[in-house]
Amino acid sequence: MKKRVPVSKIMTSNLVLLNITDSLEKAEGLFKKHNIRHVPVVNNDKIVGMLSYTDLLRISYADAAYEDEDHVDTIVYNMFTLQQVMVKTVKCVQATDTVYDVAKILAKENFHALPVEENGKLVGIVTTTDLIMYLLDQY
Repeated sequence: MKKRVPVSKIMTSNLVLLNITDSLEKAEGLFKKHNIRHVPVVNNDKIVGMLSYTDLLRISYADAAYEDEDHVDTIVYNMFTLQQVMVKTVKCVQATDTVYDVAKILAKENFHALPVEENGKLVGIVTTTDLIMYLLDQY
């Protein structure tokens, strides 16, 4: 197995982003439309948080039976802002960090996704799924 592979080789670079002013309804729509579980939250192109689909499920009664719908009428979303629900303390990794080092962070910190930066700019996101797919490619 290659030990010096940079995380930029396995990260998702086609980012789906939320702006700090976006609604939770918009967030749920993006999760379902793109079949993803984590979205970086930005303010003026600077990462300020991370929202997971699990974060939404914690505050809502969203029914998995409606995952194919584009619009969800969830009254509870009007009680909270994106800023209240997102994780604000975000650990970022660098595009040059190795897959090995990122895997250690994911395991130790119990994260499921990490934003990836290059020269202070958000360039990707790496998830446990990206890591598993990389490991499967090694066999």
